[in-house]
Amino acid sequence: MKTIQDCLKERILIIDGAMGTMIQRYKLTEADYRGERFKDWHCDVKGNNDLLNITQPHIITAIHKQYLDAGADIIETNTFSSTTIAMADYEMQSLAYELNVAAAKCAKEAIKQSGKQAWVAGAIGPLNKTLSLSPDVNNPGFRAVTFDEVVNAYYEQVKGLVDGGVDVLLIETIFDTLNAKGAIFAIKKYFRDAKKEPLPVMISGTITDASGRTLSGQTLEAFYTSVMHAKPLSIGLNCALGAKEMRPHIEELSQIASCYVSAYPNAGLPNAMGEYDEHPEDTGHYLEEWAKEGYVNIVGGCCGTTPDHIKHIAEHVKSLTPRPLPVIEKELV
Repeated sequence: MKTIQDCLKERILIIDGAMGTMIQRYKLTEADYRGERFKDWHCDVKGNNDLLNITQPHIITAIHKQYLDAGADIIETNTFSSTTIAMADYEMQSLAYELNVAAAKCAKEAIKQSGKQAWVAGAIGPLNKTLSLSPDVNNPGFRAVTFDEVVNAYYEQVKGLVDGGVDVLLIETIFDTLNAKGAIFAIKKYFRDAKKEPLPVMISGTITDASGRTLSGQTLEAFYTSVMHAKPLSIGLNCALGAKEMRPHIEELSQIASCYVSAYPNAGLPNAMGEYDEHPEDTGHYLEEWAKEGYVNIVGGCCGTTPDHIKHIAEHVKSLTPRPLPVIEKELV
């Protein structure tokens, strides 16, 4: 069995597409989300997609399987919000660890069913609270959460993902690099405490508009510089933009990154109804161009993408050479 590092040297790897887009197709009701275990829960839980890891695991496994069948090499756990901080919206903080373990098992089961070699990336989302920005316009110094609280929440998530059996940890959709630093610190602390061999870490930020900056105001180069101490397997961008809008930023990242580069854009920009219209063949064509230019090592899709998008992306890049890692010259200043 080859390692993910071995395969990255040989070809462009495919990461999966949107989980939420696929869950929406099932048109689940409040009762579906609750299942038998949470039928008497004291507040609404519809929309808590991560809860489905426990109440409807067959659905999550089936979605993973569709992406694997479409050509995905890396599938992300359904854990974008599986932290005590994010789960507070549903008063389900106590479930955070269990949700991560269950999600990892759903993904591993899908790989087992597919019969192919693939890797489970433990998805670590950005949180619904930010360390760099105040939620109160009248009090710019106020923060809704502390760094230690962020670290503790991510630490529990990491423990659940590792105990569930993930192969890689993916800190994704980063709009506040300080939150990401909390996740990095939590990962390092967990493996140090557990005395385990650290898993590879993938990092993926979000450029929110045409300014080329993250929501907390960093340029792409500043973001990259801020997280490189984590020595990630890959650095990349996802979400917020479609492939057409993301291209110049991926080109820039490919020129400065000393590690592998990932990109999984949305299916274009959302329409007036908040839905995504970009056809799979168009997404595949955009990412094929990036691959031909030598910008990428890992490609896939974010919001609005489906197994059909992933299938087209995989077909478009399968014969193309991955971006070579740059040779970093060491020099004394």
